[in-house]
Parts: sequence; structure tokens; C-alpha cells
Amino acid sequence: MYQFGWFSTGRDKAARDLLEAAHERIQLGEIKAELTFVFCNREPGESKESDLFLKQVKSYGIPLVYYSYQKFKAGRASNKQGETLPQWRLLYDREVMARLNGFHPDLGVLAGYMLIVGKEMCRSYNMLNLHPAAPGGPAGTWQEVIWQLIESSAKESGVMMHLVTPELDKGPVVTHCTFPITGKPFDNYWDEIKEHSLKEIKERQGETHPLFRIIRKHGLAREFPLIIATLKASSQGKIRINSKKQIVDAEGRPINGYNLTDEINELVKGTIS
Repeated sequence: MYQFGWFSTGRDKAARDLLEAAHERIQLGEIKAELTFVFCNREPGESKESDLFLKQVKSYGIPLVYYSYQKFKAGRASNKQGETLPQWRLLYDREVMARLNGFHPDLGVLAGYMLIVGKEMCRSYNMLNLHPAAPGGPAGTWQEVIWQLIESSAKESGVMMHLVTPELDKGPVVTHCTFPITGKPFDNYWDEIKEHSLKEIKERQGETHPLFRIIRKHGLAREFPLIIATLKASSQGKIRINSKKQIVDAEGRPINGYNLTDEINELVKGTIS
């Protein structure tokens, strides 16, 4: 059976909700796979939220491995100028891989894993991560993405799952979906900002601006459905990652990501306006 590995910091309710959604779809047989382990980079007692996450994993009977990066980091040097990651991060990744040595997942999922993954770990596992933009869209955090969309007067946005590589958010697209950010109900909010600079918008309303909020609302509504649909498609063999780290279809042909827009739009229909 197809096997997933789950990597999370377990820092908030969203982390628990996503794990619950994946677990439920597997139990129902919608995702034809098993979660062979959950790895958490926090240990019991570090945070109330992560303690709830660890308790949840145990209640599902999924093998749990945890190892505190904060404790590992203590007393170790920070990164030097020009380094993407400090040396302790690479050493930490090695320790994580040693603890996961007995597991051989077909695919790893970074589900709120609040650490950049180093090159050695990228080579060892095929791992997916979520990015809150369409392929070719803005880079950065979801906040940075939205501000860039507004600044460029973009016509659409999206959400994608990409292969984790040493270059942050630069891995090949695995799945994606897009949605328009013009037309109803967006146009009224675009009209409101026509005579204002991005600086003015940020200073006056910032992230409370209606246009910022509605773009975020539509993107956020698609994140969980895209992740679950990606797990489903992977377990069914509709998408795979070959030995060259290429994304391929069921026949082994390289593709530029699997477009799940129609499926995701159907799933979110009626849940947002």
C-alpha cells in the first residue's frame, strides 16, 4: 500500500485539523494509503498546542516520532553570513533521518513543519509543501503573496503543492488550482484602491483591507482541499515523482503539475462568497 510520512510542528489548530482530515479520508478509503509515521519537531511539554497535536497522533494509533529542534539548537552557533542554513540545522536533519531510519514513505508531507528542510533531507525523501500562490506566481509568505498580487493588479491567484528542494519554494509544481480575483465580489474592492498606492493601503488598513481579506479567504478555502486531493491523486498513481525528481503522470510522462482546479472549485462551491 502507498505510504505517507507526515512532518509537522503541530503548533496550532490548523495542524490538527489537517491531520484529522487526512486521517479521516484514509479511514474512509478515499485516500488509498496509510500514514506510516508522524514526525513532530517539538516534544511533550514545549507547547500546549503541540501537546494537543501529539495526543491526537497517539489517539489515531499512528507511529509517532518527536525530537525537539529547540533543545537541539540550544548552545549551537547561528548561521554565518551567506549561509542559507546554519550548521546545526543540517546536523538536526541528520538526527531526524536517523530516527526515521526504519520508515520508507513513498511521499512525505510538510504539514505546518516550521523549519526549512536541508539538502540532505531533500535527497532522502520526496516531500511536498504547500505554497499559497499559482504556479509562476509570487513567492514568500501568504501575506507577501497577497500584497504582490494587489501591487501588480493580478487577475488570478491560486494554491499549489510543490516538491521540496534546497531552493526555498522553487521545487517543481506537483498539483495546483487557480481562481480569479476579478469579477464579483472582487471588482468593488479593486475600484476602491485605484487612486491609492500600495503604501497608502498598507498604512491605512493593512491586512484588514477588504481586498486583502477576500483574496486570503478564497485562497485559504482551497488549501486543505488541494492537500487532500493531492494525497488522493498520489495514492492512485495519477501523479508520481520519478528517480530524476520529475513530476510525471500515470504513464510516466513529465508534466508541469497536475491541474486540480475543476475538482477544487467543485469542493469549495457554496462554502465561500
